Amino acid sequence: MRFLVLASVLALASCAGKEEVPAGAAAQRAGGLAAVKDDNSQKDVVKIAAGSPDHTTLVTAVTKAGLVDVLASSGPYTVFAPTNAAFAKLPAGTVDDLLKPANLDRLQAVLRHHVTTSAYQIGELKDGMVLSMADGTPATISRKGADTYIGDAKILGSARASNGMVHIIDAVVVPK
Repeated sequence: MRFLVLASVLALASCAGKEEVPAGAAAQRAGGLAAVKDDNSQKDVVKIAAGSPDHTTLVTAVTKAGLVDVLASSGPYTVFAPTNAAFAKLPAGTVDDLLKPANLDRLQAVLRHHVTTSAYQIGELKDGMVLSMADGTPATISRKGADTYIGDAKILGSARASNGMVHIIDAVVVPK
């Protein structure tokens, strides 16, 4: 009888602190929607940027701004994604300054100015078109020959995402 009681206590003790975790819940606890591992579906706008060696500054900024899970959600979004070289064109110290915790609001505003809540393919961006950006300010599209610009930033290429479009740009678009 003693052995049976001891075995029961040990069995209960080994289960203590363990809980059943529904599928997908562990990923949410570990970092939200963006942390869900899925190698089969089309990538969302965040995963496209994260997979690009030319967008490490943007990914760092989006992470520091706490916008990863927002941009990993269903959207649709059009993200105008500045390259590392685009960030390097800013005045010296600008990126480091924006990444400071004290400047979170400014960083979020700059990043939100690169996002609109519709999925625009490059052919849908018409000369003179004004987009309402996620920061609440407008951005104007212009066409110069075969090239398309948002503000002064030239669109270098595009990628379709599961939740919208990513347009790679050669400059940081600063809200007015």
